[in-house]
Amino acid sequence: MAMQASIGQVMHHPLGVFSLLVAISAAVPPLIRRIGLPDLVGLLVAGVVVGPHALNWVDSGSETVRLLSDLGAVYLLFTMGLEIDLEEFNRVKRRSFIYGLLILLIGVGTGVSIGLLAGFASVSCLLLGALMATHTPLGYPIVRSYGAQKDESVVVSVGSTIFTDIVALLLLAVGLGLGQGDLSGMGLGLLLLRIGLFAVLVVVGIRWLGRRLVLRGINDENRMVLAVLVALFLASLGAELAGVEKIVGAFLAGLAVNSVLPEGRVKEQVIFVGGVLFIPIFFIDLGLLLDVGSLGASLSNYQFTGLMLVGAIGGKGLASWISGALFGYRRPQILMMWSLTMPKVAATLATAFIGFQAGLLNQTVLNAVLAVMVVTATLGPILTERSVTRLNEARQGTLPASFGEEVSALEGVSEVVQRPLRIVVPVANPSNEQGLITMASRLLRGSAGGDGLLLPLAMVNPSLEEVRGGLNRAVAAARSRLRVAESIGADLQVPTRTLLRLDEDVAGGMSRTALEQAADLLLIGAGRQDQLRAWLMGDIVDGVCRTAHCPVVVVNLGRQADAAMHRILVPIKDLSASAREQVELALRVINSAPENQRTRITLLHVHDPRFSGSDRLWMEEQLIRWRPAGIPADRFHIVIVRGPGIDGSIHRLSRDHDLVILRTQRRRVAGLPIPGSDRTSKLISQLPCASMVISDPLV
Repeated sequence: MAMQASIGQVMHHPLGVFSLLVAISAAVPPLIRRIGLPDLVGLLVAGVVVGPHALNWVDSGSETVRLLSDLGAVYLLFTMGLEIDLEEFNRVKRRSFIYGLLILLIGVGTGVSIGLLAGFASVSCLLLGALMATHTPLGYPIVRSYGAQKDESVVVSVGSTIFTDIVALLLLAVGLGLGQGDLSGMGLGLLLLRIGLFAVLVVVGIRWLGRRLVLRGINDENRMVLAVLVALFLASLGAELAGVEKIVGAFLAGLAVNSVLPEGRVKEQVIFVGGVLFIPIFFIDLGLLLDVGSLGASLSNYQFTGLMLVGAIGGKGLASWISGALFGYRRPQILMMWSLTMPKVAATLATAFIGFQAGLLNQTVLNAVLAVMVVTATLGPILTERSVTRLNEARQGTLPASFGEEVSALEGVSEVVQRPLRIVVPVANPSNEQGLITMASRLLRGSAGGDGLLLPLAMVNPSLEEVRGGLNRAVAAARSRLRVAESIGADLQVPTRTLLRLDEDVAGGMSRTALEQAADLLLIGAGRQDQLRAWLMGDIVDGVCRTAHCPVVVVNLGRQADAAMHRILVPIKDLSASAREQVELALRVINSAPENQRTRITLLHVHDPRFSGSDRLWMEEQLIRWRPAGIPADRFHIVIVRGPGIDGSIHRLSRDHDLVILRTQRRRVAGLPIPGSDRTSKLISQLPCASMVISDPLV
């Protein structure tokens, strides 16, 4: 009994509660990704399991949980504002405003109508309207992976997020103000005036202070991070004083900081703190509030949940169709706008959660919002992929150019040519140094002349090396590796310049070196397979891929470090610029091969089983167009296989090839960092040949 009492006390102690929430935040996302579900779903389920309606380990009403959850809600809206591209918004702000206004009017009208039909009070109806107007463009990473992020329909859709979310959050503030007491017309006018003055003060004040900090050259990352956090929390507290919900201040602070804080490590650190700690706890707390019994009862009220779903999906579709007709957009662009504005995740959940806490929304609404979140967050990205594919089909007369290609006019004819590259190659392991530098040398040269530049980099962590036995010894070893690299470069007859860097952050140091050297590519060797360490702490490869400004190529030579690359397999998912990067790397390997070596490329595309014969023929024709004029047709093969089973197809064909070139993508959704594909990592470990994986910069 004493042991049970002590365990119970620990579980309800603030430190014990905090430890449990952090453990859930660390353990659940990797597990839930393995079954193909979003992180948010896993965190919500975990909250239900440890909450008062199941195991009763955590009380949602405790001060610790409330504080951490409030920080998560604040951080969630702050990162949304911090990640909005203001330059793209300014370019099409008029159309973004029109589209956002339509979304707002239709969304608010739909939400209020549903509330009135359900018999809710007027204030609750207003909050339902705010819920229906918000959206989160979850499909944007998909758009970027296809190279279509500059399409006007995409920019307009993302830009409308600023307008709709700000107005929806203001409606939330007005609703909470009305819910706390009867406001007269004068009181409502004063509330709106306070909101306007507060918004101007936050945006102008943060931008004024931020510009002066930047102009004074304050480059201490820790001080800059603290300054951003101070701005965030002061804006949140100021919102409370102005009679506005704190998440409104956080969102405005994110927009203001975004306009003055340059891209770089400071912004990454700020987002990282919230993304790995406070935001997950916010979603766990949302799960704590869910009663599984009442959830079933609420969902059995299918009329209300059905109306919410129809309003959320149909309302955004109607706004997209009207805006597309006004702007003269094609059907794929209208579908793109609809798919990007359909998902309801970040601001929607935050608004529902705060309205529920204030007693203005009941459990039925909260459960219905969760059902809407799951459906729209699943359907939206699916439609985004379909729409972006149709956009690419409409542009079939052009070839996407990758990071290593440029359009050149030769004798009046436009042609895509390879340009010479600057490649940073970190050297740390003598066993694969020869293979990495040899591979980099084959990617350097351009087809129109020029040798490029090979930049072998040796990294030394001063603090770590002091513990291991001495900094001087580590520096001497690093210089020795660089001399070997320089000798290898001389033997390969490629321009080589060695680099030595002392940095406490090895992964960040590699990324910063690539930026300082204006590198086009960062080529690194695959680390040892240690799933436990990578799961808990991450690794250097993941850190470099997350922070680098340029594409990162991870090379796994396996047992074929000295083998010739005669046969290259390139799995192609789509016709995007990212897929073109894979082909471009393969072409560089072929063009750098000795004349007596007969090399060939195989492009593999596993198509949707619903494709017709004409669709298959069209894809084959498009891939054939990617063959340069200088490569004979018998050395450029196209293999198109009916899906599903892409992993099996790659593994089967890889047995007859020497090198497989894959790609993966890192992205961030609502401030939560999502790592590269686990499927890609698993596939690489199973391949019988060497592999190269291109990782796009984080989006």
